[in-house]
Amino acid sequence: MSLDFPLDRTAAPVPGAERRAILADPGFGRWFTDHMAVAAWDAEHGWHDGGVRPLAPFTLHPGAAVFHYGQEIFEGLKAYRHADGGVWLFRPGDNARRFARSARRLALPELPEAAFVRAVEELVRADAAWVPEPDGGAGGGAATPGPAPSASGSSVSDPSAPDSSASDPSASGSGEQSLYLRPFLIATESFLGVRPSAEALFRVIASPAGPYFPSGVTGVTLWVTETYSRAAIGGTGAAKCGGNYAGSLAAQTEARENGCEQVLYLDSAGRGTIEESGTMNLCLVTRDGELLTPALGTILEGVTRDTVLALAPELGLRPVERTISLAELRAGAEDGTVTEVFAAGTAAVLTPVTGFKGAGHAFTVGDGTPGPTTLALRRTVLDLQYGRTEDRHGWLHRVL
Repeated sequence: MSLDFPLDRTAAPVPGAERRAILADPGFGRWFTDHMAVAAWDAEHGWHDGGVRPLAPFTLHPGAAVFHYGQEIFEGLKAYRHADGGVWLFRPGDNARRFARSARRLALPELPEAAFVRAVEELVRADAAWVPEPDGGAGGGAATPGPAPSASGSSVSDPSAPDSSASDPSASGSGEQSLYLRPFLIATESFLGVRPSAEALFRVIASPAGPYFPSGVTGVTLWVTETYSRAAIGGTGAAKCGGNYAGSLAAQTEARENGCEQVLYLDSAGRGTIEESGTMNLCLVTRDGELLTPALGTILEGVTRDTVLALAPELGLRPVERTISLAELRAGAEDGTVTEVFAAGTAAVLTPVTGFKGAGHAFTVGDGTPGPTTLALRRTVLDLQYGRTEDRHGWLHRVL
């Protein structure tokens, strides 16, 4: 049975002037739009009660399984307003498939992929006025559909072009406003026995997002933790669930206490192989033109990670997924074999990593500044997302 999401429009939207003030400086995750997409599931009726309704708190029994056993999952994706006023999603089907994989791992009901995408679409349509202009404008009402991005005059960014970041909005930190979308699924049955919940609630909320680097793209230093690990073989590392992120908070605190912005995790088996950078996938650029990234298994299969791997050949890079040791990374940075390192994720797109610190060691990547290939890849991804270049992969999904 298909799941629909009819709109029940709020009678008390955020006033236009207040919304425009928020969109002028939204930050990240601080403000929320007027509506949310909803659906319910139970073992007897399956998926039902879908809709887009006014954003509001909801009540759960104190015995709900999500509170006691952490049975929940979530996703993160963005809606982008293009220059023609149209609003687009980027690879939402990939988020829908990962949501289903995460649900299987956490023993939650799988939401059909079409229903996931429909819920996101209908919420974006309802709250189209909250989708900012890419240059930081206040957005508008329901956008008037315009022509699809044209191939005319489009080209892949050239990392060797002189002064490529001087006039590049993606390097300056401007031109990256979007509407961040957070679908999530929680177990709601009030029962204290340890078994899969027979009831669950699905929600999608939305929050306008400003540029992740408002002052320009700068490099970060990662703390190589020997205290904490993110995931183990057979664990939940490949699922997008809250427990993974709760477990990362102590490691982030350790990183900051050691003067680093984020943490680098090693494998839990003690082999000294690298896994993820905080909540992002790690990638290395080599002098020989390889784009290296740790293989999947205990790490999250990031949509941005996959995007970068697919785009790498267009920038003259050879994508390679394999095991990478910390010793190899350190030796490569010191002898120049590894020329650049970056982390990839939805929020920041690509974050240059310019140095590493750990117990008794520290080393720099390249000259300690964001590298040209990293910036070119970042610009290429953003140009696709905002419709500034041709979408040859069919990743863009029009909503309005």
